[in-house]
Amino acid sequence: MAVEIRKGFHQALDDVRHDIVRLAGMVTEALGKATEALLAGDLRVAEEIITNDDLLDTLTLDVEERCYQLLTLQQPMASDLRELVTAIRLVAEIERSGDLVANIMKAARRMYGTEFDPRLRGLVERLGEQVHRLFCLSIDAYVDRDESLAAAIDDMDDAVDDLHVQYIQAIFETHGQGTAALQASVQLAMVGRFYERIGDHAVNIGERVVYMVTGWLPEHGGAARLAVRATDSDKAAPIPGDTDPAPPSGS
Repeated sequence: MAVEIRKGFHQALDDVRHDIVRLAGMVTEALGKATEALLAGDLRVAEEIITNDDLLDTLTLDVEERCYQLLTLQQPMASDLRELVTAIRLVAEIERSGDLVANIMKAARRMYGTEFDPRLRGLVERLGEQVHRLFCLSIDAYVDRDESLAAAIDDMDDAVDDLHVQYIQAIFETHGQGTAALQASVQLAMVGRFYERIGDHAVNIGERVVYMVTGWLPEHGGAARLAVRATDSDKAAPIPGDTDPAPPSGS
């Protein structure tokens, strides 16, 4: 009986893994379409991506609920527990990334008819490509349980951050003055921020994969440093009653 229960648990865990990859696939597909739709001013695709985000939200809730049920009913230990905790965090990161893709399309609606300066167009294309690649690699690391790839995502994100800085600078340099130009500039800046945040979510996914495989999180380093500082502070503090009393006055 116990063997059958464990088999059922691991099958359910496999289903969760499969659905996480499916959710991530929906986001990566939408991200690729979103960049093209943004630059082409394609409102039909924009509306399609915005509408499909509701499906992503629904599937996310389903996967998350199943994870909680497995935690409650099966009470997994060690690596199985880490994998379920990671799955819960990953679906949140993926769902939020999907929201950001939808936000890019909402900005595209508000900017409809705005002409992209060639420099800005090139930077948007590069941002979209880099973020798409980063997100795909983070999911590859999850599927392959690749600790090294997962840990490298943070360094890879530096390229996205650099592109984002260039992009914001280009907005200031290429857009004119006036109310219409200001409104377009604000929307363009928001688009850049949405891309940059998706890259951050990819980094978070990578960190969670490292935790799943090794049990280590960046927060553990901070906790260790805090413990060392507390220990050093205790050593430096005087022990009550361990100092000589001051001599009486006049002695």
